[in-house]
Amino acid sequence: MPDPAFPSSPYAEFQAELAEIHRHKWLTSEKAGRDVGFEKALTEWAGKHRQMWRKERNRRSQKSS
Repeated sequence: MPDPAFPSSPYAEFQAELAEIHRHKWLTSEKAGRDVGFEKALTEWAGKHRQMWRKERNRRSQKSS
């Protein structure tokens, strides 16, 4: 039975990634003391964190299968 924390549909994957981008935006904005904006947060997260986030997410999803 698939783990609901790791839904497999493309839309669910998009939603999970979007949630991480918003989390990164919030954390980055808090550190900066201002709203850094979605585009900056997206660009930074994609460049610095996306690859590792996907690896970890895939690893955990394989473990739960």
